[in-house]
Amino acid sequence: MNLNYISLKRYLRYLKFPLLFCAAFFAGAAAGKIISHYTQNPASVPSSSQSSSWGLSFQEEGKRPVGNATIEELSQYDAFFAENTVEKKIYLTFDAGYENGNTSAILDALKNHQAPATFFVVGNFISENQDLIKRMEAEGHTVGNHTMTHPDMSKISTQESFQKELAGVEDIYKEITGKEMTKFYRPPQGIYSTLNLSMAKEMGYHTFFWSLAYVDWYQDNQPDPQEAIAKLTKRIHPGAIVLLHSTSSTNAQILDELLSKWEEMGYSFHSLNELVSAS
Repeated sequence: MNLNYISLKRYLRYLKFPLLFCAAFFAGAAAGKIISHYTQNPASVPSSSQSSSWGLSFQEEGKRPVGNATIEELSQYDAFFAENTVEKKIYLTFDAGYENGNTSAILDALKNHQAPATFFVVGNFISENQDLIKRMEAEGHTVGNHTMTHPDMSKISTQESFQKELAGVEDIYKEITGKEMTKFYRPPQGIYSTLNLSMAKEMGYHTFFWSLAYVDWYQDNQPDPQEAIAKLTKRIHPGAIVLLHSTSSTNAQILDELLSKWEEMGYSFHSLNELVSAS
């Protein structure tokens, strides 16, 4: 970040949240709770008193992976990880914990392909990047809720505390856009319990996990662009909810090419609003 363009006070404020966001990931890894993109033996859906990290087992190329819970099990909580379809649909989602200069390029690629996406934003992202939020809104994307502070939500046991994490983001969104926030929620790090899912449903939220993702969030160890494209094209499947991180320079670099390759494979891009309406 260029300090010629921003005051030191604002810079420190800006820096504080990315560090906290990254620390949450590293702490999760140490506890064995980091996002389990490639888990070979995903756990069963947890009980209300247990927590689990969302995990996937890719068993056949081009086919939907097996998750911690089935589409049917999640549906009772208004939750999703993919659509049960043979149609070549893709639902693009981005987790946005902070801004480091890559989101504009991602939005450019989405616009080039007229591809709608959902950006799950953390509280500091939405307050610090009002122009990006307004651009997302203007270009037909959905801004979803990734909580105010990116905590382990499975440790929250009361509806009041759970609601506070989501309502804070709602309030900032309404202040910026003048609109009510679409009630789409993604648990930080994919850590959840059935109690959490019930709490989200009680607030009118739909919860979204994913059926395709890769390790793209380490800033000092970004994936090789061509290896990333190969991995993401190999594992795409009908009805996929794709999770990418907007902080990834690799994603910003490859997204236009990746979307073109998916289109060449016969896929089209759809909004999560369509998935909810069809459920």
